Amino acid sequence: MDSEGEVWRRDVARRNHPPLVDSRACLCRVDAGLKTVTGAKKYVPSTKLCVQPRIRTSIHPVRPKPVYERNRIQPPLLPGLPDDLAIACLIRVPRAEHRKLRLVCKRWQRLLAGNYFYSLRKSLGVAEEWIYIIRRDREGRISWDAFDPRFQLWHPLPPVPKEYSKAIGFGCAVLRGCHLYLFGGKDPLKGSMRRVIYYNARTNKWHRAPDMLRRRHFFGACVINNCLYVAGGESEGVHRFLRSAEVYDPSKSRWSFVSEMSAAMVPYIGVVYEGKWFLKGLGPQQQLLTDVYFPETNTWCPASSGGMVAGWRNPSVCLNGRLFALDCRDGCKLRVYDAGAGSWSSHIDSKLHLGSSRALEAAALVPLNGKLCIVRNNMSITLVDVEARDGAGNGDQRWKTIAGKGQVKTFVTNLLSNIAGRSSNRSYIVHCQVLQA
Repeated sequence: MDSEGEVWRRDVARRNHPPLVDSRACLCRVDAGLKTVTGAKKYVPSTKLCVQPRIRTSIHPVRPKPVYERNRIQPPLLPGLPDDLAIACLIRVPRAEHRKLRLVCKRWQRLLAGNYFYSLRKSLGVAEEWIYIIRRDREGRISWDAFDPRFQLWHPLPPVPKEYSKAIGFGCAVLRGCHLYLFGGKDPLKGSMRRVIYYNARTNKWHRAPDMLRRRHFFGACVINNCLYVAGGESEGVHRFLRSAEVYDPSKSRWSFVSEMSAAMVPYIGVVYEGKWFLKGLGPQQQLLTDVYFPETNTWCPASSGGMVAGWRNPSVCLNGRLFALDCRDGCKLRVYDAGAGSWSSHIDSKLHLGSSRALEAAALVPLNGKLCIVRNNMSITLVDVEARDGAGNGDQRWKTIAGKGQVKTFVTNLLSNIAGRSSNRSYIVHCQVLQA
């Protein structure tokens, strides 16, 4: 038997001896004459560093990092109520107060920035539609405002991005009900653009989108099946008038070309009717052209001069399958296209005409909550219930003024303003759209 001294010496040697590692796999036990591990690697073939997790590189003690629970308990949206009931209360708050709701706390801000909150508002029928008006002032600057028809109030909006502050000939359309797109156009310094930006009505912010495939301005644009179509227009170069057309799919975030138009043109009026896109414009020789696009077959064909095209005027819009257009400059009379008779035979007259000044000129005709909305250059807005019937025979029962300073003027007042030279409007409307949130 070994003595106690020998057992003690072997035990001490075992504790002080480093762990045995194969020298071909580890450089820790290379000849001590080699100063560095890198130098030792030259003499030991097929070697790699030994990774020993128990060996600390620092002599200072390392404190364990605290582990935070991912699903930690969050404070309720409304104290004393479960979150589902709190959301049921918040979705019924008027849209005009949503800006204040975002300032309450981060949870409310995240809730109102997501699609879930507004999808519930839409499914319950409490989503509100606002009118967004883009106008140009006398100096050529672009500005815009939003009108709340429920409380009949105007709301300020974040400034238009710099690239569109003085652009001309750009397009405007709405996708997904809450995204307002500005695309193309001509910058006074840089020329035609391919740029595309959009404003999100739910977050009140501007964002970038993929650029168009061609530079163009003064072109036609429409939305079919939540896809944005652009066609024709002008561009710099030898072939100034364009025949090309393209489509943007927001689900794929990608532009792609579609078939070219029958003839190059600069459209000045367009409408989607019965699933087809009608465009009327001027060709290279200033001739009047009309083209129709069929998205199902991706084909264009010239439209006949009769029927709908004959009495078609700008602005026009399709509501509930019926086509409407303005019949007078101040927008106090509407014409309706009769598909059966193939003519614009029906009319809706307010029997109260405002005048022919540019300030009172109707610049846009848009659908709003199942009714037609007429917007004039002086920011006056008239709502027309086209589905109502005139039981008493008074046509003006369908018409209602929801915003405006021009409707109260009489004919004499407008005449005196024209004589005094005050009829020149400081700004005029470029685009008008309706966004839902």
